Formats: sequence, C-alpha cells, structure tokens
Amino acid sequence: MDNNFSVSNEYIYSLLEQENKTDDTQIEEVLARAERLAGLNHHDIAALLSTNNDKHWQRIFQIAGDIKRKVYGDRVVVFAPLYISDSCVNNCTYCGFRADNKFMRRQLTMDELRQEVRALEQMGHKRLALEAGEDPENCPLDYILDCIREIYEMKFNNGAIRRINVNIGATSLEDYKRLKAAEIGTYILFQETYHKETYESVHISGPKSDYTYHLTAFDRAMQTGLDDVGAGVLFGLYDYKFEILALMLHNEHLEQRFGVGFHTISVPRIREAVGVKSTEFPYAVNDETFRKIVAILRLAVPYTGIILSTRETPQMRKTLINAGVSQISAGSRTDVGGYSKSANLSTTEQFSTIDNRATNDIICWLMNEGLVPSFCTACYRKGRTGDRFMELAKTGKIRNVCLPNGLLTLKEYALDYGNEAFGAQVDEFISNMLNKLDNEQVRQRVIANLQLLENGERDVFF
Repeated sequence: MDNNFSVSNEYIYSLLEQENKTDDTQIEEVLARAERLAGLNHHDIAALLSTNNDKHWQRIFQIAGDIKRKVYGDRVVVFAPLYISDSCVNNCTYCGFRADNKFMRRQLTMDELRQEVRALEQMGHKRLALEAGEDPENCPLDYILDCIREIYEMKFNNGAIRRINVNIGATSLEDYKRLKAAEIGTYILFQETYHKETYESVHISGPKSDYTYHLTAFDRAMQTGLDDVGAGVLFGLYDYKFEILALMLHNEHLEQRFGVGFHTISVPRIREAVGVKSTEFPYAVNDETFRKIVAILRLAVPYTGIILSTRETPQMRKTLINAGVSQISAGSRTDVGGYSKSANLSTTEQFSTIDNRATNDIICWLMNEGLVPSFCTACYRKGRTGDRFMELAKTGKIRNVCLPNGLLTLKEYALDYGNEAFGAQVDEFISNMLNKLDNEQVRQRVIANLQLLENGERDVFF
C-alpha cells in the first residue's frame, strides 16, 4: 500500500468553500488554541484564511509575534547559502538557472570551493545552506558529497563550518542514505507549488517536471532517517491559500507517518531573474498578503523554523520577523563563486536579491531591533533533531537552549570578527539580554561560558 503523500485539489477547494461560512465565534476558538501553542489543523487554517475582519488579523499578527518570543525568545538564526553549481537540466520558468538560459555554466573546483568557504567563514558564518542545480552528469551526488566532506574538513583560526544544510533536487532512497551518512543538517526541498496543473506548466522539462516523484521526496528522505527536513513554497506561482493548506496537509502527513513534521519552512516569493519577469505571474502576492502568510504559518506550526531569504527588503524582513520568521540569510550571494569572486567570469544569479547588506551590518541591525543574532548549530550536534527537538520545543525547554546559545555565538562572533567598539556594543547587549533569562541556573552557566570564550575557548554551547 502506498503511504506517500498526495494532494487532492478537490479536498482543498472544499475546505476553502466550507470555511468561508465560519463565524466570528469559531475564529475566536481557533485563535484561542493558537495562543495556547497548540498548533492548528488544516480546518483551523482554512477558517483563518477565510476571514477579512481586520480585528481578527490584528490579533493573528499579535499572536504570531507572541508565539515566536515564547518559543525561541528574541533570537534569530543567521546563515548563508553556498552555490556550488549552476548547471541544471531542468526548465523551470521562474529560475535564472533554467536549462534554456544561455550562459557559461560552472561548478566550483575544490580550490574554488575552499575560497568560497574561507570567504564565508571570514564573514562569521558557521551554518551554510549548500545549493546546486540539478544536473546528474555535471553535478552528480558524488561531487556534492565531496564538497560536503571538504567543507567539514576545513579548519580556520576561528574554528570551522559546523552545519551544512543541503538544498538539492528530489532523489532516491539510496542517495538519501548517502546524504544521511555525510552528516548533513536539514535536507531542504521546495515543492514550489502543490497545484499539479500549475506545477507541470512551470516545470517544462527535466527530472523536476515529475510532480509525483518530487512531491514524495520527503517520504523517501525520512525513511532513511533524515528526520530534519525543510519544505518551501514559491509564493506567486498559484493561489497562496491553496498552497498554505497543501503545505500544512503535507506537514500533517509526515507527523502521522514519521512522528515529526517539517523542521523548517521557507517562504520565498517570486522574484525577477535572468529570463524571468515577476509580472508574468498573476498569483504574485503583495506585502500585506505575504505578512498574513507568515503569521498563519507561525500559528499553525509554532515550533517550526520559518526561513526568509534576501529576496525581501530590510523593512519587509523586519515586518516578517515580527510576524514569526525565525531564521534569515545574511550577506547572501545566489551565484556560483560570488563570495570570493573566484572566477573572472560574469556569473548568473538564480534570482535577484534585495537586501544586500553585509553580514556585520545585519548583525548590528538585529541587535538594534533588540534581537539576538545566532550562529548556533548546537541542536544538530547534540542529537536534538526530529522528534527529540520537537519534544524539547513543546515542553518550553528550548528557550533555555536557543537564547543562551545565541548569546554565546554572538560573543564568539564579536571576539573573532569584530573590533573593540563592536565588542563593547555586544557586551552591553548581552548584559541586557541576560536579564531576560528566567532560569537563574541557566543564566549563571551562560556567564561562565562567556568567560570561557574570553579565555580563548571556542564552540561553547548548551
């Protein structure tokens, strides 16, 4: 019997039609459950998607912000993508790497890879999202695994890259076993759109055009023990209400089958790229709708990380962090060799970035907003993945880990990459944040660990 995930358009449309009849009392009941951090099922989500009541939305935004602070404290995880290859045999109409675009394709050599990683480490990054186009001949899994191995083996004066999340195309059970053995962090795959007809219209050719194979990738990945998986929808390809419900149904399926759903959800929206005009997509979402999308996801899956890329403006990123985003990229490049300029070639970006601030500028911005920039990778290395992470999160104990580790990584960043003035700013910021730690024992441990960092130790974490 096939236990893999599938999407029923008719069921989702019926949900939206049925929940359009939801009254205010029912909406209030849904919001009360959300406030208790109970999460929401797809019926609840459909009900919230139906409301046009401004008072309801103001409460949704308020609850979303409260949930993020209750679960994670004031920390925001910071990471960077690393593009190792733009070779791709897929023709995806929204992507700058699509096969029909004519430009010089390239994969990083191992020397170039080391230059890129060195540049990222000098920016302070410890957590990378490895990205590659899908090309079995020019960018096989063997090459990707070689890159992962090389990155993990690199050592610097200030440590090493501690976690590599991987965003590559849907693949086989055997390949997922190999990724698991390579000790990757989260396996990330964007469905792009759950609407089959739209999916087939924007994925013209190539292995990614197989809707069912792509849709069932997480079932295969989690069968091999990859229990941290990250999903994503490219908002703007189809009706956002349909996409949210399908995404949440997918999450419910994984919870029922494997005991844990998505570790992270990414929320990109369509942007211009080589050969791509965002105006060509009639379902593109405006800023206010995008804010609603993020807030509903935060209510629905309170313990799931929500990731936002540099596709958005600084102001929009601030708005969405307040609406529930918990991870952002910083100093990002979406072209191959972009960090070190390792090639004297004109490179092509996968999509246009908007927030082009340097990593240190984003660190300072977050602190000025009262948020803790975190380079933490502790949970993966302590075995807090999959259902073990969710158990810690749902008991509220994650706050005694996330915020302390965020403060420790910020201190480490200041010591290794900042000047004296920046170090003083960070020390004052950390001193103020320590007062927010409710657990006195945890607070004293953080103070002791901060001293260890001052004394020259590194990679100190809970």
